[in-house]
Amino acid sequence: MQPRNMSMSGVVDLAAVKAAQEAKAKAEQARAQAAQQGGGGAVSPADLVIDADEAGFERDVLQRSTEVPVVIDFWAEWCEPCKQLSPVLERLAVEYNGRFVLAKIDVDANQMLMQQFGVQGIPAVFAVVAGQALPLFQGAAPESQIRSTLDQLVQVAEERFGLTGLAVDPEADPAAAAQQAPAAPAGPHDAALEAAVQALDAGDLAGAVRAYQNVLSDEPGNMEAKLGLAQAELLQRVQDADPQRVRQDAAEKPDDVQAQIAAADLDLVGGHVEDAFGRLIDTVRRTAGDDRDAVRVRLLELFEVVGADDPRVTAARRALARALF
Repeated sequence: MQPRNMSMSGVVDLAAVKAAQEAKAKAEQARAQAAQQGGGGAVSPADLVIDADEAGFERDVLQRSTEVPVVIDFWAEWCEPCKQLSPVLERLAVEYNGRFVLAKIDVDANQMLMQQFGVQGIPAVFAVVAGQALPLFQGAAPESQIRSTLDQLVQVAEERFGLTGLAVDPEADPAAAAQQAPAAPAGPHDAALEAAVQALDAGDLAGAVRAYQNVLSDEPGNMEAKLGLAQAELLQRVQDADPQRVRQDAAEKPDDVQAQIAAADLDLVGGHVEDAFGRLIDTVRRTAGDDRDAVRVRLLELFEVVGADDPRVTAARRALARALF
């Protein structure tokens, strides 16, 4: 499962055959012109992470996207999840060695760009490929999921638009590169987080749950561990479920709390976020006491999976408050 619209379906939609061919042709023409003008040489690792704004957006993002995918990180100084996500994106930009460029946009200073991209909450991550914009994901996310999305982006950019990235000179200004995209500081829980990601990749959900719980027992505010635990527990709950039976039970027993909770889990895993939230909020309205509390707790857990900054979570929180009070 990929949380919070973290998929490349938008790229596939954008890359209808005719549109892809036109965009690829424009990208190739732009690269040829740059080569004739003496551009297209190797760049420094420091050039892989840039600050972009409204004044230079066409040059720094749109034109650059004809040579390499540009990933846009919408952030703000006051945004705590941004402080978790941005260093990861910066480190990955250098690690991917020119296969994409990261453009950081401060939403407080660039409100027009925020509106044009339809950003509803931050952090929000988009990409521009051959002049075409597409959403990637919103909110903090585990590094394994970010890597998966970036891998898909790079693959689509190359196959659909012929963008193979930039040549990077590893000897060019290494001090600036280190300053521009510092590695995430090693912490006491790095090994446990890595073990959790490896367990998830291997399908060992119980092991992933234990690893994330170990981190949170010492560091309750660790955002990556919180999100990872919520995802692992959700996947663990549904892995042995019979979807047909679960949905039949939910339809036949609208007042059965556990049946509705189980169906909501399946809704979320299937990407039907609003359906999952709506089902549980309706159940809250029909229940009381311990049953109502059980539904409320599960709904809060699903909020963790989707991400607190997702607009669907914001709307569901308001609806939950109305149902409770």
